[in-house]
Amino acid sequence: MRNILIVLIFSLGVVGFSQELNCDVVVNAQQTGNENLQIFKTLEKQLKEFVNNTKWTKKTFAAQERIDCSMVVNVVNYSGELFQASLQVQSSRPVYGSSFTTPIYNFNDKDFNFTYLEFQNLIFSPTQFESNLVSVLAFHIHMILGLDAESFSPNGGDPYFQQAQTIVNYSQQGNFKGWKLADGLQSRFALIDNILSPTYKEYKDVMYTYHRKGLDVMSNNTKEGKEQIAASLKQFQVMNTRRPNSFLLRTFFDAKADEIEQIFSGGPNVNIASVKETLQKVAPMYNSKWQNIKF
Repeated sequence: MRNILIVLIFSLGVVGFSQELNCDVVVNAQQTGNENLQIFKTLEKQLKEFVNNTKWTKKTFAAQERIDCSMVVNVVNYSGELFQASLQVQSSRPVYGSSFTTPIYNFNDKDFNFTYLEFQNLIFSPTQFESNLVSVLAFHIHMILGLDAESFSPNGGDPYFQQAQTIVNYSQQGNFKGWKLADGLQSRFALIDNILSPTYKEYKDVMYTYHRKGLDVMSNNTKEGKEQIAASLKQFQVMNTRRPNSFLLRTFFDAKADEIEQIFSGGPNVNIASVKETLQKVAPMYNSKWQNIKF
């Protein structure tokens, strides 16, 4: 009996302290011509530990609830402590009642320059700037957490989005690109500003309806799920009328275009003509995929 209690307590402890992310982190330094240098291997190991072992929220995640994601740091050049790089971030979540996962976040951060000393401590502070390396990773982690939560409950991602905005605000002191309004319409500043702006309020509604009322329903009622997805996408027409060709729309379809093409290319019939018309208006950059939707 005593041994059983010990095992039970240990199991509860593992669940209680499980972190939120199951993230594959890769540092690709091929473009430097020195990809085998030890510093890149050390950086990769430290980033994996930082991302996966930091407790990012106050919530308890069971091992099977950890969010699957990936981060690829593409180092272009380095000189001493200064690294010039870009960062590709992706995340996904499971679809209820199936073995499938659905992409949630797909962002190519082209402004990822940072300073790094081998074996330096990587510590995240929710209220103050530590380094650009930590800030960029923490920003995207909170975007991953926020969008994942948003796909399960209306406005569920707000606490994480607000923390992402706090990171943007205090990171401006570091004088690295991507944190300020002047850094363009496809920056970290622009991304979180758009998500929290009433101008783009339909975006979060779509994230919830598309996933929770659409994809998660399809295992039990495929037609109803597809109709909900089609209806959710139509909400983008209102947003697109208000602000055509927005960056936020681009980030959604960068993650979802392949999936949407597959969803509407088979299964129970819905109004494909209406769906295609919507998609061609709000995401013309993917018209080649929408042309493939035939039923």
